[in-house]
Amino acid sequence: MSLPATVSVREVGPRDGFQNEPEVIPTAQKVELIDALARTGVKRLEVTSFVRPDVIGQLADAAEVLERIDVPGDVAVGVLVPNKRGLDAALEHRTKIDEINVFLSASETHNQKNVNRSIKESLAGLVVVLGRAREEGLRCEAVISTAFGCPYEGRVSPKSVLHLAQSLHFAGAQEIGFGDTTGMANPRQVREFFTAMRQHLKSPANGVQLTAHFHNTRGQGLANVLAALEAGVDSFESSFGELGGCPVPPGATGNIATEDLVSMLEEMGIETGIDLDALLACARRIQEILGRKLGSHTLVAGPVEWG
Repeated sequence: MSLPATVSVREVGPRDGFQNEPEVIPTAQKVELIDALARTGVKRLEVTSFVRPDVIGQLADAAEVLERIDVPGDVAVGVLVPNKRGLDAALEHRTKIDEINVFLSASETHNQKNVNRSIKESLAGLVVVLGRAREEGLRCEAVISTAFGCPYEGRVSPKSVLHLAQSLHFAGAQEIGFGDTTGMANPRQVREFFTAMRQHLKSPANGVQLTAHFHNTRGQGLANVLAALEAGVDSFESSFGELGGCPVPPGATGNIATEDLVSMLEEMGIETGIDLDALLACARRIQEILGRKLGSHTLVAGPVEWG
């Protein structure tokens, strides 16, 4: 099959990764890591989230992080906002932000457990957030969690995911991310899923960007990346060090490691523009800060050396 010549990799570790780590990471070290990641060749970087500090204490320093980071101008800085209040807080730092990201689940049960709202309530709120963010000149991504399956409800209908994606795009999302939130997807499913989504969403008329977000809970993350590539996907999200996971349910371990993703893509002849050695230095640094081993394979084995 024809594979893309280049791929966009969006680093989400400083938000999606950090928020699920049990150790509190000091603000100064967050800033240090974000500044280093921004110099690896990554062109899009999700740095924090404006959520209630009593819910996710790890990101209570969102405003301070944004004001202290020193990110090159060619790197787009993104933040996650769960609702209008989060967007209001983010807009107080408008000059530091290029993108906002919103989210909801394709599963009613997961959405209720994650944000204590129905899908309908979440969607109504996000329509307002996306409209205002676009008015402010921000690029907008909407992520649909549990797009490939829900640990509470089982299989998720691709038609219902497509309906949500179309609604979010119509509301202003220029990019739709599809999350394998608890690592339930398999390669055949992923290939069929993205083939269908591209047929319905990525036409010359609308040009919406489709992004894959895989977790490595059951060790199938990179296999699912390959399946998505074969279906024409050229945009992925990942977390350095294989940080993160999903706060509900227990056992939903980390995102695919950015260094594992970059290593595989580059070995396949697909350009990412990312310096793997610089990325590994960031992964080693967060491993040192956390004081424990992380799940990244390339962090353990190092880059492929052909001699």
